[in-house]
Amino acid sequence: MPSLMKRFVVGTGRCGSTLLSRLLDQSPEMTSLFEYFNGLDGGRRFGLQPITGAEFWEMISQPHPFVTVVISRGYSVEEIVYPYDKPSSRSRREDDLPWILVSMLPRLSDDPDSLFDQTKNFVLAQPARLPRDHHTALFDWLAAKCGKKIWNERSGSSIDYLGQLRDNYPDARFLHIHRSGEEAALSMREHAAFRLAVSLVYRVYPELDIGAAFAHRTPPADPTADPFRPILEGRPPIEFFGRFWSEQLMRGYRAIAGLDRNQYAEVRFEDLVARPHETLRWIAEHFEIDAAADGWIDRAAALVRGAPRPRLGDLPPAERERLSEICSPGNQLLGR
Repeated sequence: MPSLMKRFVVGTGRCGSTLLSRLLDQSPEMTSLFEYFNGLDGGRRFGLQPITGAEFWEMISQPHPFVTVVISRGYSVEEIVYPYDKPSSRSRREDDLPWILVSMLPRLSDDPDSLFDQTKNFVLAQPARLPRDHHTALFDWLAAKCGKKIWNERSGSSIDYLGQLRDNYPDARFLHIHRSGEEAALSMREHAAFRLAVSLVYRVYPELDIGAAFAHRTPPADPTADPFRPILEGRPPIEFFGRFWSEQLMRGYRAIAGLDRNQYAEVRFEDLVARPHETLRWIAEHFEIDAAADGWIDRAAALVRGAPRPRLGDLPPAERERLSEICSPGNQLLGR
């Protein structure tokens, strides 16, 4: 079943895109595919040479070391929904989990391990083609498995590689959901996986030998010898998270310039949670899905629990001022 239109939800981390994907998944026409592209090797996910089904499967089923580091140490991450504690599940928290089992497949089935096996069989039977075409063939197949005819893909921090998405899917439509930079940054600091990512990107702990640390992803018997302990237990300065947020947006906005007006739209997280019915009807129009079908917007709006409590006011004045200054370039791009 061919995709007549590719649809992507993009954003920074902690911008509300997970909630939006859950709401869009209420549509009887559309299935939401969670956290797919951001866990794939950035140098391979949109390679320029055809690859076999086996090569494609190897790429999408690789474990992500961040997941093992965080989950094996007992931290919960809301995007990671694989049912580790279910007796019938194959994987446990100390295991390396194949990437597509982290979030995408468990959102589509109550038996993600079985769907994983079916997905493997489907992918291995595919002819050699460009990675971008493998991705869309997989998305079309998953949507059909869910009884839907269209899909949207959404990954955290995807605004960072919007240029890759645009170049590979030049006729796609993109919806950019965004949130106040200060609140997004503060939410990132409370999120174990983002603490790890940001700390490594900016070498917050320069004494850490990253290669050696990731060679032993599960925690050692002696907790004091765990190289990831200070990162996951600590609270790096908030300016690193503000910088991470702003730099993602600046890279994304360079790509937006290459999109036609009807391909790209923006929505504020604050509007989504304050006026879900109105906002979802507007999004449905942009993505060309039926807003009236089966009362899905009413069901979706019922999932909204309001805006999270603002955190910016909790910071000391000097820290608050520093964060707002660092977030200013990104906020200006967003018209905030």
